[in-house]
Amino acid sequence: MFEIDKWQEIYSTVRKNKLRTFLTGFSVAWGIFILIVLLGSGAGLENGVKEQFKGGATNGVWISSGKTSLQYKGLKIGRQIKFTNEDYKSIKTTVSGPDHISARLFLGNNLISYKNEYGSFFLSPCHPDYGFIKELEMIQGRFLNNIDINEFRKVAVIGEKVKSGLFKGTDTVAMGKYIKINGVLFKVVGIFRDFSRNDDEQKRVYIPISTAQRVFQGENVINQISFTTGDASAQEADLMIKKSRALLSKMHTFDMDDNRAVDIWNKNEEVRKFKSLFAGIRLFIWIIGIGTIVAGIVGVSNIMMIVVKERTKEIGIRKSLGATPWSIVGLIMQESVVITSFAGYIGLVLGVAVLELVSKKMPATQFFKNPEADFSIAIMATVMLVIAGAIAGFFPAMKAARVKPVEALRNE
Repeated sequence: MFEIDKWQEIYSTVRKNKLRTFLTGFSVAWGIFILIVLLGSGAGLENGVKEQFKGGATNGVWISSGKTSLQYKGLKIGRQIKFTNEDYKSIKTTVSGPDHISARLFLGNNLISYKNEYGSFFLSPCHPDYGFIKELEMIQGRFLNNIDINEFRKVAVIGEKVKSGLFKGTDTVAMGKYIKINGVLFKVVGIFRDFSRNDDEQKRVYIPISTAQRVFQGENVINQISFTTGDASAQEADLMIKKSRALLSKMHTFDMDDNRAVDIWNKNEEVRKFKSLFAGIRLFIWIIGIGTIVAGIVGVSNIMMIVVKERTKEIGIRKSLGATPWSIVGLIMQESVVITSFAGYIGLVLGVAVLELVSKKMPATQFFKNPEADFSIAIMATVMLVIAGAIAGFFPAMKAARVKPVEALRNE
């Protein structure tokens, strides 16, 4: 129940002991401030690292062909493993779990032109699912589709930098125009943006892999197979990779343990490592922050002990007039909660303000971006402040509740 008399009494006590209250609250405010700044800085570091993972699904797997490094069934070391369309189809139909899968060709930089504008851009034939795997954003038009693959269409999806390099002056509309790739005309059906930090990713041109094999290669060889593991767990994703390696090992006759024959980059594993790392960093930050807050709580508790000692006679009079022990406990704990909560919120606001200032004024670096403290942290800090105040006031309050009126009056 809200009692105005108690609040007036708390205000009067705080007003009489301004310096003591300030120093007591400062320790709590400093603890919350340090916690918020550390958590925000940790979030900034995590955001910076996450930025490095852009430009490809975090649940992506890339399988590239290589050369054998181990003898197997009498076959020599150094054999070149060449993937074909059959490998892509086998993984797609045999391995259960992948939600998007694509084969790729590496045709390198090619001379691409539009009218009198020329440039050397990376040609990357693929299947339609690669747009999902690479997490491309379509600015205009569309990505490749299955009809393009089945009908061997001469269509192209170009990056922003390809568009700006080929379409200049008054002729800046790329959609529907025909570009020449090594002398062959391809119709531009889409323009994409790649969020990878590597600017070269914006200089790619994606065309149907079936068309590239027919026009530029003359065979069904591919260089890479990639897929995403969907919502699979770490164990399920690892099982997909193991099955894919076993299937390729059987089809191309190489040792399952030969990592150079087939190079597999599992982005899931990299993401898991960083998640574990940042989980440890967050735990370390919370330990430091809570330790600092505990030091503040001890300070508040000691001050409340002094308050109880100073008000021994007053407490004795209250009890002699009929005040219950729990009313005394409530008064002391309420005062403690008020001091810690008010001071803590000041620390919370200052911490958030510092993070906002740093976020706006400090330029984003490669591994540090947008330090921030989210709403959940504010909620946790609020709960922590109330609990801290209650703990800080509990033991002094219990001591006050045990004061005997006769001894309290004699103590004066």
